[in-house]
Amino acid sequence: MAKLYFRYGTVSSAKSLNLLAVVHNYQMQNKKVLLIKPKIDDRYGKNIVRSRAGLEKKADLLVDEESHKTVPMSLFEGASCVVVDEAQFLDATFIDLLRSISLELNIPVICYGLRTDFRRNLFAGSRRLLELADAIEEVKTVCNYCNSKAVYNLKLLNGNPTTEGPQIELGAEESYLPVCGNHYEMQFADYSDVDADTTDFSMVH
Repeated sequence: MAKLYFRYGTVSSAKSLNLLAVVHNYQMQNKKVLLIKPKIDDRYGKNIVRSRAGLEKKADLLVDEESHKTVPMSLFEGASCVVVDEAQFLDATFIDLLRSISLELNIPVICYGLRTDFRRNLFAGSRRLLELADAIEEVKTVCNYCNSKAVYNLKLLNGNPTTEGPQIELGAEESYLPVCGNHYEMQFADYSDVDADTTDFSMVH
């Protein structure tokens, strides 16, 4: 039976790059892949999935909070794999549909996204994926301020850490940074006082 996968990571952890590599591998074998992204994510264009490395693909399906009512299961028939970018922005009911696709159509569904927001609260889509996914995998990267593994997303406003603002506020690297737990707790402290040489890079592996 095919599985529902949730591959999560912080910002700048190469999630989209990993996703595009998966799509490329299927297409190189002449297999049909359906690439899905939320309509709300229009940073690189309405239907473009792009990594910070510059690689991109056109999404096959754009979804919103009503898509679980309008997208038929028949759309996915014949696909070898369904791949989802920015899955944290999906409605929980659409995650239920993805679960049904993996079970009823026997098609693997691989979702990439953030686990938590800049306040360390779960996104609705991520919460449902954590509840339903057969396999949960972390896409790892290092903290912006040291060599420890990044686990949280730090939001910057005018260059200063903040926990203010709406949960969904799309930004780039200048707005959100990957940080370890220690540096998240120290978000209003002077980072120049932290000795990065004492951190353990092996934590990333």
